[in-house]
Amino acid sequence: MKLNIVLVEPEIPQNTGNIARTCAAIGAKLHLVKPLGFDISEKSVKRAGLDYWDKLEIEEHENLQKFLEKYNPKGNKMYFVTTKGEKTYAEIDYSKNEEIFLLFGKETKGLPEDLLKQNIENAIRIPMKESLRSLNLSNSVAIVAYEVLKQHNFDDLEQKSKYFKK
Repeated sequence: MKLNIVLVEPEIPQNTGNIARTCAAIGAKLHLVKPLGFDISEKSVKRAGLDYWDKLEIEEHENLQKFLEKYNPKGNKMYFVTTKGEKTYAEIDYSKNEEIFLLFGKETKGLPEDLLKQNIENAIRIPMKESLRSLNLSNSVAIVAYEVLKQHNFDDLEQKSKYFKK
């Protein structure tokens, strides 16, 4: 199974660095959709995942339209993670898909409204208290990505500790 994490116009370099580290650890491809709120070479981005950058598959896209032209939502299995989704991320059966794209919007605004309206059947959310706006972006990526991986039995990931042997 190939997992793609797509960050649409991320603004906070530390979040992107943490997400890059998660992607490297789970073997997911990271897509960065410009404009970015920082320079990808900034120390703060690399500091969060410094020893993982050489193990990361990353693809940059000039804008959301270019990303959608290359990876059409109609021809690819995409989920749009948003507080506006009607279904929770845990209600979805990811196990039948060989390639999955998880899209996350910028920290201050989320994904564009028109994109969500066009793809509302694949808009998913993470449950939380009604009075809160949202979770941290890097936490949200980890939560949903690990659900996808769980449903694929954590294929290609180390599942037993090499430190404590019975």
